[in-house]
Amino acid sequence: MIFAVLVPLLIACFIPALSKLKEKIHTGIFVFFVPFIIFLYFVQFVGSDFSPILEQYSWIPSLGINFDFYLDGLSLLFVLLISGIGTLVVLYSIYYLDKSERLGHFYVYLLMFMSAMLGVVLSDNLFVLYTFWELTSISSFLLIGYWHFKERSRYGALKSMLITVLGGLSMLGGFILLYVVTGTTSIQQMINQVDVILSSNYLPLILGFILLGAFTKSAQFPFHIWLPDAMEAPTPVSAYLHSATMVKAGIFLVARFSPIFSSYEWFFIIVSVAGIITLCWGSYMSVRQTDLKAILAFSTISQLGMIMAMLGFGTTAAVFAAVFHILNHATFKGSLFMVAGIVDHETGTRDIRKLGGLATFMPITATLAIFATFSMAGVPLPFLNGFYSKELFFEASIHLEDPGFWSQAIPYLAVLGSIFTFVYSMYFFFGTFTGKKNLGQLPKKPHEAPFGMLVSPILLVLGVILIGLFPNMVNAPFLQHAAEAINSNAEFHKVKFWHGWNSPALWMSLIVVALGATLFLTRSKWQGVYRLLPGKVSFNKVYDAIVANVDTVSQAITKYYMTGSLKTYMSLILGTTLIVSFVFMFISDGFAINTNQLADISFIEIAVVMVMIAAAIGTIYMNHNVAAVLVLGVVGFGVAILFVIYRAPDIALTQLVIETVSVALFLLCFYHLPKLRKSTDSAKTKAMNAIISIGFGTLITLVAISAHSSRWFESISDYFVENSYKLGGGDNIVNVILVDMRGLDTLFEIAVLGIAALAIVGLIKNKNNKGAE
Repeated sequence: MIFAVLVPLLIACFIPALSKLKEKIHTGIFVFFVPFIIFLYFVQFVGSDFSPILEQYSWIPSLGINFDFYLDGLSLLFVLLISGIGTLVVLYSIYYLDKSERLGHFYVYLLMFMSAMLGVVLSDNLFVLYTFWELTSISSFLLIGYWHFKERSRYGALKSMLITVLGGLSMLGGFILLYVVTGTTSIQQMINQVDVILSSNYLPLILGFILLGAFTKSAQFPFHIWLPDAMEAPTPVSAYLHSATMVKAGIFLVARFSPIFSSYEWFFIIVSVAGIITLCWGSYMSVRQTDLKAILAFSTISQLGMIMAMLGFGTTAAVFAAVFHILNHATFKGSLFMVAGIVDHETGTRDIRKLGGLATFMPITATLAIFATFSMAGVPLPFLNGFYSKELFFEASIHLEDPGFWSQAIPYLAVLGSIFTFVYSMYFFFGTFTGKKNLGQLPKKPHEAPFGMLVSPILLVLGVILIGLFPNMVNAPFLQHAAEAINSNAEFHKVKFWHGWNSPALWMSLIVVALGATLFLTRSKWQGVYRLLPGKVSFNKVYDAIVANVDTVSQAITKYYMTGSLKTYMSLILGTTLIVSFVFMFISDGFAINTNQLADISFIEIAVVMVMIAAAIGTIYMNHNVAAVLVLGVVGFGVAILFVIYRAPDIALTQLVIETVSVALFLLCFYHLPKLRKSTDSAKTKAMNAIISIGFGTLITLVAISAHSSRWFESISDYFVENSYKLGGGDNIVNVILVDMRGLDTLFEIAVLGIAALAIVGLIKNKNNKGAE
């Protein structure tokens, strides 16, 4: 499985070179085989006898962070969607993106995103999952902002990243608390500790943090606002992100952790209510849009809300309906995004107000659209897969186990959201392909797309029809395993079209069709309702206000300390270090003074230290650059003398070399700086400088004393005393350590000193040459 996750990243490394051949062969042709081979590899696991597989690869075992990949029914469903839809998206992009585009960038971002999504759904380790999770945010940011020269693309990319990364950080907090509670980073091992988690005092925080991550990623109300703006990405990206990948990551997260939280009452309340509200709001707002991709964006929001609600229900019927609709949604939504891209590509616009009557010019595209839109609408026809999962959704909403208010209200809200789903589906198809032709308003004369661009949506629509005709074809060998991964009590569920006239779900579907058709036909009469709801209220305005205020505050803070003064910068850095370090060490009881085992102080040591102190103080009062540097050098050379006194000649030599190099560099630099002049700082500034300098010096002194006085670990010196001669064959312990036991460190230190010496020689020669000229 690690092959599937890492291969897209490895291939991405070669794309810049391969993209140079794009004039002869489209870069997408090279990329096409990556998801296709991954898809073929995982298809072999589909079957009624499938059992979960765990692969483990060591990474940071001391922290419990390893590449643990777990393939069960749920992850298999998502892996096949990611790789299968990914294959079709790459094929579609070959004909959609012109060779003049930055194809190298596009496919590197796409492969990076594909790898990240595969890592998310296959990872069993919490923190590895989080790593891939954030990689999806970064790569989707790059994909959405692919046309970076457009202001709306940059806006949509930033918006999606800010919201999803905020949720990701929240999710990380939940993961850390889960690790604290269970003592493991394995999700499967956590599932075995459900009682421990549910009895933890951290449970509300864990649930809230993880759901915030899931809701932001899957565009649940009110975090849905980033998804419509993500439509600025190229259509292949939209088709991929919003049918099978990014927006379904939150769905996957909730499904993966359902075995842990499903018995917790608040899980049902939060997830099901958020899902139902998202379904209703997304479908309601979709009818208001005029851009084809915007209609589909809000329809995606509503469909994700529907799936989220079913996961919140938690019953065996609801869980099966959720995984079934995940599959169905990928087929009809992926094809619809491609249809929208074809319309835009062949007419030059996505504005539905300018479109109409395109079925005459684009009969194949119109045929694909009618199957996909009617499936999305849940029209009761036996060859449309969307109807089956929609009816299972209605059935699950009726038979909820909780008898409370929300359980009674949910079926009515499910019907309300589905009515508007029917309306926007009909609006999308009939507004684009039927009615009056508006050729004069189109930038391009419409015509059918090339066959290569039609292949991918054709295959997806065939999936819609085949699943509709044979709904149980993928049940036992595929969907059943996914349902069992979410709810271990899931039973085999036989899907059929007709349940009899006594089926409540059938009557709910008929109500949806009747009222939906009525609202669609009378849309012009009631569309004024949008002036009242949402009216002028907009979550986008809230987001824009927050971002604008953050920018204003950050600019004000930056202007306050970015004055161009090196002295100000050093004061801020040293002052902050002083305060933070002192407070932390004081709170953690880090200061310690132990006078045991101290050697006697000799007269020569006192004399050297006094000279160093005098030199340090004298540096402050020097009025000449060279004099200040030379006096400061006395401090460094004094340290070297102390090392000699303490019988550490190797360290003394190192100090001498470093100090010599430093003095030479200072002399060269100060030669070009203005001459020192008497300070004109105010008394307040001088006092602040004195506090910082004395305080920082005191802190470093206390840290040094505490480091000497604290013994957190056993000293390693005894090991060197006992083994230096045995392992290194030398009587001088220090030499053995430097040459044998830490030979590489010494080698690199010598290399650094050599490079520094060469740099000084080069600077001096360069100065002399300039003087000669």
